[in-house]
Amino acid sequence: MSASVPASDTAAPVGVDVGADAAGDVPGDVPAVEADAVETDEGPETVRRALTRLCLATRTVKPVGELIRFVVGPDGLVVPDIAARLPGRGAWVTARRDSVTEAMKRKAFGRAFRGKGRADPALPELVGQLLEKDALGALALANKAGQVVTGNMKVIDALTGGKVAVLVHARDAAPDGAGKLDGLARRIVEAGGRKIARIDAFPGVQLDLALGRANVVHAALLAHPTSAGFLARVRRLEGWYAD
Repeated sequence: MSASVPASDTAAPVGVDVGADAAGDVPGDVPAVEADAVETDEGPETVRRALTRLCLATRTVKPVGELIRFVVGPDGLVVPDIAARLPGRGAWVTARRDSVTEAMKRKAFGRAFRGKGRADPALPELVGQLLEKDALGALALANKAGQVVTGNMKVIDALTGGKVAVLVHARDAAPDGAGKLDGLARRIVEAGGRKIARIDAFPGVQLDLALGRANVVHAALLAHPTSAGFLARVRRLEGWYAD
């Protein structure tokens, strides 16, 4: 993915975006309990117990699903911990490029880690790359679970069968082909069918690699927890590049 992918290019809905049907773990669910507004956690074992954390950039307490965790690596550099599993104390920043940039400008990482954390100027680019890798890995997982179909006719069959939760187009797909599938998905939703999300965040070559198939232009993910995981990660990636 290029270094700047606006959300409007990747999140155009074909109906109403999947909610509970396919994205129960979409980041940003409102928590029931707030954690103490401290700048760092005490390690990955504490992450599961706290539903909120303090954002270093905005100085506000937010749900952990809206944040990215950072730790200090052995070389003293600040490292993104996308899965929130790396050892050591962690600091949290809103999962947006501009928020991480602001935290760096304020030298918030150095303060949070008591002078031990140095943020490389390329940190925002690294976060974007890791979020992209995480989303494509989730797509590969859904495929391994047998929840992905590719090819125009197979996608049409899945749509008309009411099985599709996420419709994926290669970013470089021809507009007319994508438009026809979008129109079918829209009619299905309007007729009372399952809500369908539309994704065009990745070029065909990345879809090929994630799915282990050649010339992937259109794909459909069936309603399944792995599909929900993919959608959640794509939405997080889109949010990272949002203005």
